[in-house]
Amino acid sequence: MMALTQDELLAEFEGMTLIQLSEFVKAFEEKFDVTAAAAAVVAAPAAGGAAGGAEAVEEKDEFDVILTGAGEKKIQVIKVVRELTSLGLKEAKDLVDGTPKPVLEKVNKEAADKAAESLKAAGASVEVK
Repeated sequence: MMALTQDELLAEFEGMTLIQLSEFVKAFEEKFDVTAAAAAVVAAPAAGGAAGGAEAVEEKDEFDVILTGAGEKKIQVIKVVRELTSLGLKEAKDLVDGTPKPVLEKVNKEAADKAAESLKAAGASVEVK
């Protein structure tokens, strides 16, 4: 088997849809028995840069954005969850249906506040911890 360079791998990922990338991350996690939280951070900018605070995992102050309720506009909330994460439609719907659930974990204060504002604007109940 010929090893792919990092650039070749990135080119492959760039050509994937978010659903394909999400499925890859799940398979990677299962194969190597790890949690690929960093993969979500990498995948979100590929979704149009809507990751919000994916860039500041190294900061000392880390916050979790917890969705506590979807409100009346569940479809809008699912759309915002998909913008903030690399989740596919089914995964985002499951997250919204299974509240309370974390949407973003270990992001900086600014990113957490932006994500919370976006979710609240869509009609969701949100907690930042």
